[in-house]
Amino acid sequence: MEAAGGGGGAGFRASEHQHCRYNPLRDEWVLVSAHRVKRPWQGQLEKPPNEDVPRWDPKNPLCPGATRANGEVPRCTLILLPPVSLSPIPRLHFSPLQVNPHYEGTFVFPNDFPALQPDAPEPDDSGHPLFRAAAARGVCKVMCFHPHSDLTLPLMSLLEIRAVIDAWAELEAELGASYPWVQIFENKGAMMGCSNPHPHCQVWASSFLPNEARLEERTQRQHHRQHGVPMLLEYAEQEAQRKERLVVENEDWLVVVPYWATWPFQTLLLPRRHVLRLQDLCDSERDSLASIMRRLLIKYDNLFQVSFPYSMGWHGAPTGPHLQEDCGHWQLHAHYYPPLLRSATVRKFMVGYEMLAQAQRDLTPEQAAERLRALPEVHYKLRPQETVCDAAQA
Repeated sequence: MEAAGGGGGAGFRASEHQHCRYNPLRDEWVLVSAHRVKRPWQGQLEKPPNEDVPRWDPKNPLCPGATRANGEVPRCTLILLPPVSLSPIPRLHFSPLQVNPHYEGTFVFPNDFPALQPDAPEPDDSGHPLFRAAAARGVCKVMCFHPHSDLTLPLMSLLEIRAVIDAWAELEAELGASYPWVQIFENKGAMMGCSNPHPHCQVWASSFLPNEARLEERTQRQHHRQHGVPMLLEYAEQEAQRKERLVVENEDWLVVVPYWATWPFQTLLLPRRHVLRLQDLCDSERDSLASIMRRLLIKYDNLFQVSFPYSMGWHGAPTGPHLQEDCGHWQLHAHYYPPLLRSATVRKFMVGYEMLAQAQRDLTPEQAAERLRALPEVHYKLRPQETVCDAAQA
């Protein structure tokens, strides 16, 4: 299949004519149908995010000093009373609940409802290749970014964001010493399945390479073997030159709406130099990462004047036993997948054709990048009210 997103044929305009684009990182195609964004919308309208979040809530299990929802229940034990008693009498003893410390920066703790545990047994052999199972072990942690529930990353200071980055790197190094994959991810907003407004992320370390990691391992290795350069290092250099999908950049990093983006305002965060893992970043690169993250996330919030929902995560070279291997084909990067399409209440649904055929998007990556690039880098909550109203009307 030939993509039509390059030079194009006579009369072709990517912003008006449907075409397919190839994603070399996932070895798949995406259908771009930019003209569909003009269709009237009579579908589901989402509820805008709650902006009235209390700074501290004793009932919120992520707040400093609050009791966590760790699933502990009363346990019944037999207590033998003195001989005058005719029989033992059961009494209820409560297992102690976990209480958060009064933390003032980042706070990491084991997930109280982990999807992975370190001591799961091996599954039985089914005896047939169509019914395969494999062991899955690991650990799951939660990391609070800040003690205040009403703050999100774009509203935090650069020093506070830098502390988050340092904690990410420390966790990846710690868990990566034993596990081959450490997945750092943030689900922001109820629209993305986040049930708690407190600023936080999760870190899952697994005894196996998950599907996305295995896919990126294969495609990046193949590209490096064929071209002699890491795929995403070459891609970052190309996007820095072309600039049509560039959103923000600085000396060490750039953010683009990737050429093959699936979600409307999806972005890819890339370092300019060859870096394998978060813990490999030097001090200046961590500082500039904090800066570019805040700039991007401010633009996200400013797009529809709401706390912008997304799922994001870091992908870097595998760890554990892979630390002793040559992983030069890998390049550290972060994916941001926001669902909003037209407004704070209209989202993109991946259903029907997307589930049964292939991914499809309703505006070009270039259009999305242009809209994000044009947005101010001062958060709408911190701007004078008249300016915010003018921006909303525009």
